[in-house]
Amino acid sequence: MQSITAIYTIGQSFFELSVTDSTNNHALKSIQEKMAAHGHTFFAHEQLSGKGQHGKQWKTEKSSNIILSSILDISFLPATRQFQLIATMAVAVHQFFRKYTIDDAFIKWPNDIYWNNRKAGGILIETSSPIPGSSINAWKWAVVGIGLNINQVIFPANLPNPVSLKQITGKDYDPIALSKELCQSMDYWFKQLQNDSFTPILAYYNQYLYKKDTTVRLRKGNIAFDCTIEYVDEQGYLHVKGASTNKFSFGEVQWIV
Repeated sequence: MQSITAIYTIGQSFFELSVTDSTNNHALKSIQEKMAAHGHTFFAHEQLSGKGQHGKQWKTEKSSNIILSSILDISFLPATRQFQLIATMAVAVHQFFRKYTIDDAFIKWPNDIYWNNRKAGGILIETSSPIPGSSINAWKWAVVGIGLNINQVIFPANLPNPVSLKQITGKDYDPIALSKELCQSMDYWFKQLQNDSFTPILAYYNQYLYKKDTTVRLRKGNIAFDCTIEYVDEQGYLHVKGASTNKFSFGEVQWIV
């Protein structure tokens, strides 16, 4: 591994891995071995067992995409503000991605990146190392794993709606250079959160909320229903109109896209 210095805290220590099971696992192991520092970022050229939401795998083509995990010091952030970190990272990734797509890039609640109705990337946040002497809900570290489709154009058949930056723009990109640029966006928005400036973060999140003010189909358990997306509040609840209840927590419902 080779460390590359950058001007931003997140990504200042940028480690390239030729292959790993999961960049999140690699970062978590670094924490467990007491080698972690805020901003350490691990980029993988190849990931064999990438993690997605709800136990799913994130499969990606070798050396084609952004596969990285950053270690963040979240000791300032109470567990009750967990969604604020999720939203902050979603905004950071979206702002970076939108720079290249210009239009039709959205944040799909809670933290997927979409272009039109196709998924370009996702974020998985895992926590580690409770603060000694604090409550069980107080945490020192978060690992933010990000997967973004950059140059890949052929995807597994079981993925319903993937898209890559190359498919959108017709151009090839350097995933490492883009990863370092993404780290700058993450650093900027994370510092806003540290400065207790969540209001503009949430406003940005809702401005680019996927399917806002349109009717969508969701599923709760075995029941599918139509409703209109309104907004996401500061606790992370998705507010809707036309359903049996007016808000949902993430994990409570599934999108039918």
